[in-house]
Amino acid sequence: MASTEVDHAPVDTGWVREPADVPSARFGWSGFGRKSAGIAGWIVVIGLLGMTIGNHQGKVEDIYLVVIAVVVAFLLLRNTLWPRRSKSA
Repeated sequence: MASTEVDHAPVDTGWVREPADVPSARFGWSGFGRKSAGIAGWIVVIGLLGMTIGNHQGKVEDIYLVVIAVVVAFLLLRNTLWPRRSKSA
């Protein structure tokens, strides 16, 4: 054994096969949190609309903020009303 290698004792986790592409799947960390993403998205929409309140003179900034907020809200609603089907069939 080279001096840079460390000898670890084997640990029996009880898992026969662990997916190579998602090694943390057995802990439940590989799923996409739709509820958390939805909550974060609505917080972003509220934050964008909240930024329209300010001391700036022009309305160009407000237009960009509102348009981006509307696009994000549309995507959130689309994802809620028409969820994607899995292609596992």
